[in-house]
Amino acid sequence: MWWDERVSARFRRNLQPTLTYWSVFFSFGLCIAFLGPTLLDLRCQTQSSLSQITWVFFSQQFCLLLGSCLGGVFKRTLSQSLFALFASSLAISLVFAIIPLCHNVVVLAVVMAVAGLAMGCIDTISNMQLVKIYQKDSAIFLQALHFFVGFGALLSPLIADPFLSDTNCILSNSTANASSNLPHIRKSLVPHHPGNLSHYDLPMKGMVVTRVSYAFWIMALINLPVPIAVFFLLYKERMVPCFSSSSHPLLSADELAMETRPAEKEDLSTTVQRPRTAGGHDDLFSCCQSKNFRGASYTYFAVHITGALVLFMTDGIVGEYSGFVYSYAVEEPLSVVHKVAGYLPSLFWGFITLGRLISIPVSYRMKPATMVFINVVGVLITFLLLLIFSSSVVFLFVGTASLGLFLSSTFPSMLAYTEDILQYRGCATTVLVTGAGIGEMVLQLLVGSIIHDQGSYSFLVCGMIFGGLAFTFYALLVFFHRMYPKPSSDLDDASPDKPAVMDDTGQYQR
Repeated sequence: MWWDERVSARFRRNLQPTLTYWSVFFSFGLCIAFLGPTLLDLRCQTQSSLSQITWVFFSQQFCLLLGSCLGGVFKRTLSQSLFALFASSLAISLVFAIIPLCHNVVVLAVVMAVAGLAMGCIDTISNMQLVKIYQKDSAIFLQALHFFVGFGALLSPLIADPFLSDTNCILSNSTANASSNLPHIRKSLVPHHPGNLSHYDLPMKGMVVTRVSYAFWIMALINLPVPIAVFFLLYKERMVPCFSSSSHPLLSADELAMETRPAEKEDLSTTVQRPRTAGGHDDLFSCCQSKNFRGASYTYFAVHITGALVLFMTDGIVGEYSGFVYSYAVEEPLSVVHKVAGYLPSLFWGFITLGRLISIPVSYRMKPATMVFINVVGVLITFLLLLIFSSSVVFLFVGTASLGLFLSSTFPSMLAYTEDILQYRGCATTVLVTGAGIGEMVLQLLVGSIIHDQGSYSFLVCGMIFGGLAFTFYALLVFFHRMYPKPSSDLDDASPDKPAVMDDTGQYQR
């Protein structure tokens, strides 16, 4: 097997919680990518203008960011984390079921805000729990976790596609004129961004004839097993109120002997089981409390900030590239036909999913720092080649696939690397998730305004600049890593620089 027996034994013992966290991240992916292709039908359903429906995107992204910040509140005990995941995954199924009933854009925006909060909680809690279970072995499991995001994001547009309107979905006197523009409008709607459709006038009054409701109900049913899986995990851990009177043994004697056996090149002290406190992995507001900063060196803050800035850039690139690559392709000098250009966002997300799948075995053999280096250098080189061959349609497709591969494993690798530097005692997970969410929201708005003012070629220039900044921040992170204090028994136990004694059993702390 491509991983050792120690990791395999830990995975087998934590099989149900690990699979549950992976499935919850599938819900996250399912919910993040459906708005783009269904936007026109949702406009018809709510009889709203483009500027009005854009607030639906904003409400989801803003509340996703807010949910990521607040998600750490529910990590203090395992029961709080699991109940939050149960409520969040169930909320996503309810959101899918309710969307067809939203005939007002304000109501739709509120419903998507609820979905954003649920997605943010899922994002933070699932990452935190996997890091707590596997710690130094978490990289491979984080890669698998983020594969399920890509899988869900790839699946939801495929589910929606058969139910999207091929003709204008609002019948009125101007239907005949508007319907001729619809195929182009449809292909312009890609995940994460509505596109620049202000010059297309769709009728605002008339009878709505859309079948997109079936797509949302199918997604609600597909997602329903996820909260059920979380409930079964709650039941197994005896956290359902009526079954919480007793608890089962954490480990058998043989398992304990296996898990406490010192790994090669690993200090014996890392095998001592010790209850984890709330000193690390707090919510963003708890992380900012002054008591967490006492005795911290400047490198402690620098590692958090530079790690968040790397993901600010790379996750921002994911959002802006998937949102604007279509608009870039159909403009001069490429002038790709609309139907062909419509495959670019799908190609991008497909290779992100493929890259995350490939990264699962690779991450076991390769250090997270090395993987992040390959990712940021690959992104920078890809954008450089896209600029050099900016008139080649073939290379645009090749570059899109390459960019998806290099960006695919950046987040889980950076999370594993930063947590390892901080010895699982900082607020890296919360800070990195927040930084990535802000980057995806801010860079989309920034690139959209720049393209509007400077033309489509600035799309690649912005990507090159963001890639260069990501590499620069990564270099700074490596520099601060070398300066970060090494683990020492002399450090004060309350200090953020004090490394946590590893709970090598990987068991939950209640």
